[in-house]
Amino acid sequence: MGVVVRSTLWGAGIGALLMGALTTAVEVSVPSENPSSLPVTIIAILAIVFMFGAIPGGVLGIAVGFIRRSAQRPSQIQRPMHPPLPQQPYDMWSDLVERCAESTRRVAAAVQTVPKSAAKDWLQRISEQLTKELDDVRGIAQLGRALGAVDSQHPVYQRLLKASHDFHQFENEVARVALQMFDHPELDEARTHLEVLEKQLPQLSA
Repeated sequence: MGVVVRSTLWGAGIGALLMGALTTAVEVSVPSENPSSLPVTIIAILAIVFMFGAIPGGVLGIAVGFIRRSAQRPSQIQRPMHPPLPQQPYDMWSDLVERCAESTRRVAAAVQTVPKSAAKDWLQRISEQLTKELDDVRGIAQLGRALGAVDSQHPVYQRLLKASHDFHQFENEVARVALQMFDHPELDEARTHLEVLEKQLPQLSA
């Protein structure tokens, strides 16, 4: 049975009881010049009790029941708790690989800004070779993971750290050469710089 129903019944019962006691007391204490028969008196008392005791008491009980039910409800709907996502272990290799990958992407983007020329085509081939060097860097990181290395002084980590530094330095050199090619896009003017860049490529992941 719900809270509202229980409160309604209690309200109606208490209202009827109080009104019945009051009506009976009045009927007994106040003499009547024309006394009615007992059945008529009982029916009259029951009618008064129902109309002015049970019904108002029930209405009041309904109001109290709704108030009690609202108070019992939680103030906020609790959202279902999702199980926490398992935390991935820290990967000391991914950060260095991503640094190299970012340098590779920036080099490719820089090459696209150079005016179209034979020198740009050469610079484009150098950029593509850098992408292949990035595969070697990923291989070094996989080696470190396979060995379970967690020390930054580990030889594999130090080699990968050097590679990330070389990628960054190479990125700066490409930017410098690309800037010069805006003023002198001719192959003869840029040949020396392109040859230097090309010689640096095999050393990046070494």
